Amino acid sequence: MDAEARHDFSVFVANRSASLFRFAMGLTGHPQQAEDLLQSALAKAYRHWGRVRHGNPDAYLRQVMCREQIDWFRRPSWGRELPSERLPERRVADGTAGVDLRLALREALGRLSPRHRAVLVLRYLEDLPDDEIAQLVGCRPATVRSLAARGLERLRVLCPELAPELMEERR
Repeated sequence: MDAEARHDFSVFVANRSASLFRFAMGLTGHPQQAEDLLQSALAKAYRHWGRVRHGNPDAYLRQVMCREQIDWFRRPSWGRELPSERLPERRVADGTAGVDLRLALREALGRLSPRHRAVLVLRYLEDLPDDEIAQLVGCRPATVRSLAARGLERLRVLCPELAPELMEERR
């Protein structure tokens, strides 16, 4: 890769990494896994940057992260980590109601299948249309709508404390 392409990649990463990390967090629910997922996707983008930079790099990276997350979920080693009895202390803002709700939502998202989680994150966090989600996940738009409906239905069961207005489906 030439110096101009390396510089272009560095600028892209500096400008877009926060947004891409939020997306990775939505997919994984864990900061360390999100960092790993993002780094893995960026490594793939770097190898193909000459081609990727002239298209839509954000879409390319979201697609790589979706597919990578689904592949990680399928690996036999997934979920073999043992939980610790003692959690590290975390600094909490003055109001804890929002924190409790976010934690409940994160836990519920973590219990969804990777495809359901990916569709919900792409639809509600990234605000992408069904056609683009279908392309990223590798299915048809009708399947995206079905996955979103089933994912929301499962979230309502797993996290009933969510406000109904937050859980309304996009019409």
